[in-house]
Amino acid sequence: MTTISREELRKLVAGWIAAGKRVIGPVEIKPGLIIFQPLEVAESLHLDGWARPANSIKEAVFPRHEVLFRFRVEKNRIELMDAAQGCAEQIVVGAHPCDTAALAILDKVFNWDYADDSYNRRRAATTVITLACTDHDAECFCTSVGLDPAAEKGADAMLFDAGDGFLVRAVTEKGEALFGKGAAGEIQARQAPERKFDAAQVRAFARDCFDAPFWQEHALACIGCGACAYTCPVCHCFDIVDEKRGAEGFRARNWDACQFPLFTLHASGHNPRPAQGQRQRQRLYHKFFVYPEKFGEILCTGCGNCARNCPAGLGILPLACEISHAEPVSA
Repeated sequence: MTTISREELRKLVAGWIAAGKRVIGPVEIKPGLIIFQPLEVAESLHLDGWARPANSIKEAVFPRHEVLFRFRVEKNRIELMDAAQGCAEQIVVGAHPCDTAALAILDKVFNWDYADDSYNRRRAATTVITLACTDHDAECFCTSVGLDPAAEKGADAMLFDAGDGFLVRAVTEKGEALFGKGAAGEIQARQAPERKFDAAQVRAFARDCFDAPFWQEHALACIGCGACAYTCPVCHCFDIVDEKRGAEGFRARNWDACQFPLFTLHASGHNPRPAQGQRQRQRLYHKFFVYPEKFGEILCTGCGNCARNCPAGLGILPLACEISHAEPVSA
């Protein structure tokens, strides 16, 4: 059995920071608001009690804004300057299983018909230390999408809260490099949220009730802010733009969201999803039908960030529960 005290863990984190590694963990930036961000000092790492950060760790491997390459224009000639560089080693500490599982899902997206070198460089340079959940709130629903509070999917090492310290289980060679090969002893059952909806029923509804009035009726409160997608661990839509000042510029990849009115606007002016209800439908349809058809699993980890951060109280959980518990709706 491998154990580590909280103080010993912080000393490890301090050593990683001193060695030039980028260490990312939950930080309480103000009372009641915790986010994942790079740590400047080990003391800012928030691992006391159960808390749900407002963002996700996908930013570690899929940045919100990323320069793909730079260019210089000289008359009719364009010189490309490759911006690709080696990624510094980074360690994510204290991610919940619903965050960690997302990386294994994103791996498929960014290596489907094209291997995304930028994503893969960051992913290879990243070690994830997952903290098993000891509690949950009303928005958590990991058990409804096939996960649980101690799921190892995507983790390199697991931490289990033991009060004055943590039991440690190395899952991959990356985890062994940090903590050794020792396996944790007996782990107490984690408190799991009850199964709140039937994912198969939600998938069937998305497939068979594409034109149902349900979508528009349940999207009236949506303001199209994109908070659901931006804080979701697995949403991965992006736009690519060229920005130029004078003779030099760069091509950048920026996050985008299917809830934005301009997301599907064509150059002709036509928009195949002009109404917010259609955009809400697209989000659930993609997660429970399109992605499972292609990759065999749900594009959702049950973290609850969408509902937790939505100013209108929408999100996957409210919609999925209503679909799962309601009578079938005809298209």
